Amino acid sequence: MGNQESVGLQSREVTKSGDPLSIVTICLDPEAAKDLQQFVESTPLVQLRGELKNYLDEDDSLLEWLQERSPDICLVDFDQDRRNATLTAERIHERLQTTAIVAISANTRSDLIIEAMRCGCSEYLVKPTEREQFLEAVARVGGRKKEKREQFNGELLTFLGAKGGCGVTTLATHLGAFLAKTCSRKTVLIDLHPANGDCALYLGFTKHPYHFYELAESNERLDFELLQSFVLHHSSGLDLLPAPLTEAARNVGPEAIGRAIEFIRLRYEFVLIDCPPGLTEQNCELVRRSDHVYLVTVAEVPALRNLTRYLEYLTRMEFSQEKVRVVLNRYLKRGAISDDEIEKAIRQRIYWRVPNQYNQVIRDINAGDPLSGIGSDVSRSLLDWAGDVSRKPADGEGNGKRKSSRGLLGLLGG
Repeated sequence: MGNQESVGLQSREVTKSGDPLSIVTICLDPEAAKDLQQFVESTPLVQLRGELKNYLDEDDSLLEWLQERSPDICLVDFDQDRRNATLTAERIHERLQTTAIVAISANTRSDLIIEAMRCGCSEYLVKPTEREQFLEAVARVGGRKKEKREQFNGELLTFLGAKGGCGVTTLATHLGAFLAKTCSRKTVLIDLHPANGDCALYLGFTKHPYHFYELAESNERLDFELLQSFVLHHSSGLDLLPAPLTEAARNVGPEAIGRAIEFIRLRYEFVLIDCPPGLTEQNCELVRRSDHVYLVTVAEVPALRNLTRYLEYLTRMEFSQEKVRVVLNRYLKRGAISDDEIEKAIRQRIYWRVPNQYNQVIRDINAGDPLSGIGSDVSRSLLDWAGDVSRKPADGEGNGKRKSSRGLLGLLGG
């Protein structure tokens, strides 16, 4: 590269190892550099490969130097010059596909954190940075490098209520947790409500800085690192992309949402969508893309009337009937409306019945853990449902054959 000092480079070359993650820092202030050095000296997990004193500019020499070394992590200080730090992150993100970009800053404003994520950063460390912060970030980067080698073509399961209050969020969070924990399937749940979605709350997350619609807005920069920076991780193993906490999401079109979901399918075996009620353009786009659509109802006249209208509409629009499945929630064996009456009214067979155990469900929600009620009738039903969903054709029965236990009558229309 020529005279390194002329471009402000102070290089500490370290012999590359197969196991430790290599780090190059960019414009790190003296105190942060001292904290990082102490961390590097305290663990064999990382090695410091070099320090750049300038942000990247139009001169490609620094970028070429980075490409030659191909570090696992670039630690970029955003405090010296935020604009140039952003441009630097963008250039690294574009040219070094395997390098994780970690932002470090004393500023904790959520809009600035989101801006850093959108320019390619997968982690955002806050100064002063303690050893535990460094350690957790390194562990996540290392884990993602391993996961990047895994490609899926995940099944898209869309949950849509016949009306509000049918328990869609309860079923989606429980089924997702059982798929992740008990069935050991890599699963993510997306809360598609434009505001005040409850998936995060049902899983015990009271606060979260980002939501799915912000991710969908970033389609031009969507990659594995950006996706993981938006994901919340539940103790069951279920990942969550939440809805906005309070403010309504900005207008994000169905196509942008669809592209984001198609990318997410490459990273998970199962992608579950908790949709707001209604046959909106957005929901219809998801139905088109879905492997299975679960229309959730309860044994009440208003819900069954809406369910009938949904099914008629989907038939008129020539959606595949094989992937549309009716789920009867809060099921009572001796309910006011019988199963036969429901199936006659909707001209479909009921795919799954989830027993009515309101008090147990409320305890699960209050605990923020869908698995807390293991052993209850409702948990056994949902566990069987998860097993039925996750069963591969190689396990014996194909998709056209299903278990008859737990209220299952068979596939719709077959």
